Amino acid sequence: MMQALRLFLNRPTTKVGIVTAFMFQIIFAVIWMTAYDGVTDRTSQLRIAIVNEDGQLGKQLSGKLAEELPFETVVVTDLGEAQAGLNNRDYQMVMHIPADFTQKAASADATGSIEYWINESNPALIKSIMSGAAAQITGEINSQAVASGVQAALSGAQMPAEQAAAAAASLSERVTADIRSVNPVQGMNNQMVPMMMVLASFVGAMIMGMNFQQSTMAVQAQAGKWNTVLVKAVLNAVSAVLVALVGTSLVALLGGQFEQGFLHMWLFQSLFLLTFMFVSQMFLSLFGLAGMLFNIMLLSVQLVSSGAIVPRELLSDFYTGLGRLLPATYAVDGNMNILFGGGPITGDCAALLLIMATAMAVTAVAVAFKKQGAKAALPAQIPASEAR
Repeated sequence: MMQALRLFLNRPTTKVGIVTAFMFQIIFAVIWMTAYDGVTDRTSQLRIAIVNEDGQLGKQLSGKLAEELPFETVVVTDLGEAQAGLNNRDYQMVMHIPADFTQKAASADATGSIEYWINESNPALIKSIMSGAAAQITGEINSQAVASGVQAALSGAQMPAEQAAAAAASLSERVTADIRSVNPVQGMNNQMVPMMMVLASFVGAMIMGMNFQQSTMAVQAQAGKWNTVLVKAVLNAVSAVLVALVGTSLVALLGGQFEQGFLHMWLFQSLFLLTFMFVSQMFLSLFGLAGMLFNIMLLSVQLVSSGAIVPRELLSDFYTGLGRLLPATYAVDGNMNILFGGGPITGDCAALLLIMATAMAVTAVAVAFKKQGAKAALPAQIPASEAR
């Protein structure tokens, strides 16, 4: 027993395995605790577009809301422009005060309705925060309607004084919220698909890269370092296409939502999976198997900074900026656009190609500066006379 324990602990792989278990705990604890610290205090970084088409009460309310809301507000004159920004995730919600708002709010036969649009093609937390904000905004408008000078606004609409006063007094119960969803997500299982695909793809690429590195160490002396690099690149490309086909097919078979179609999802997953492969193998080419520590850090950082779990708008400037340099950010953004709807993914594809090209270039430089290992000696040929 003691001899087996001593022999086992003398193996480098045993020591690496124990260190890796410790490093997972340390890296994830440090990164996640620092990245998510203060997230709930940064809701002011979320953006709401306010579109007002009502020249009376709506004008007064939009100005007041822009000053008092605990979010960054942008006054937009065109509703179509605001909705396009919402679709591209420039805004987290669009608030629209229609042209007939004052008229309906003052009418005994109608109610003044404020329209809200929320883009569900985002982390689930966005919908929760913005739905609560819409209800709160409507409640605030109702509660402050009379005190904020509504009577004067209605009197300016050439109403009799008695009618204006009655309308002002009743307005606190006559404003409703019409909340609409853009790019709706069909269930929590679909909501989690972007994170799942990124997590499965990067972990798979990371483990695959570790095994490729061990194979490289075993065959490079005979095959040559540049031939080994070329073979790994070919295997990466073929594996990315086939693995992405399996992953995308399983999501489809299990009820996945594909707003832009199966083919788009397959091709895009192939692209970001291939990028993950080259990025993870870059660290292994630079540092050998010790590069796995960098990949573990990269895994943790990408999970918190990509926007798959918590909106990137709620993170600190450090993690937001770091996320712009990492492939998972663009993988999550493209996944949400393809799965649920949104803007074009050309920008995400271009960013992934740039990151991939950078990783390939760094790998090539690392290989160029490494010495070619000595070829293993071939067994000497035994003369036939001695064989007898």
